[in-house]
Amino acid sequence: MVDAARISSSLPMFGKGAALVQIRDEKPGDVVARERLLDACFGETRRLKTSERLREGRLPAEGLALTAERDGRVVGTVRLWHVEAALRRPALLLGPLAVDPAIQGLGLGTILMRAALRRAEVLGHGAVLLMGDAPYYGRFGFSPVPAEGLSMPGPFERERFLGLELRRGALAGARGILRAAGAWDETTPATMGPMTASVAGAACRRRVA
Repeated sequence: MVDAARISSSLPMFGKGAALVQIRDEKPGDVVARERLLDACFGETRRLKTSERLREGRLPAEGLALTAERDGRVVGTVRLWHVEAALRRPALLLGPLAVDPAIQGLGLGTILMRAALRRAEVLGHGAVLLMGDAPYYGRFGFSPVPAEGLSMPGPFERERFLGLELRRGALAGARGILRAAGAWDETTPATMGPMTASVAGAACRRRVA
């Protein structure tokens, strides 16, 4: 079990005054706002991505679903999920990462990433994988090398499949196709109405599937 008291105090605040953004653990009441934010950022086609096959019907890893909130409104989200490859090599899959277009460019995405990776390391996880742009995620230590022996369970762009070892050797020699390893989500999410991605939504994309 995650020791919430031990890890929650490490979550950062962002901005000041009326612009203050709180990074906190995701709550059940965030679901509708989170899904709307993701639709605005990535569009309805996000559900067709191969990464989604490793997330659908599963719960995110315990303690690794973070929300950015400002004035009671969800303005950012990042979640990590349990996956494993052949020979039961465990890892986390990061994504989606999304930030409200109204506060794009202020560094909130970077803060969410660093908070999520720090939390994952504190909780003892060894490695993180994601689909994203290497120039952006390289600043956090991600590269294609740790993931070169692994594959996604469907079409994917090899150059965008990146890995980061939080513990040296966690992905050394890892081979095979990733599969979901997280607990099943027994709840039935509220049905989301269709939402068309706007121009602002296009600007919100955070380069991660």
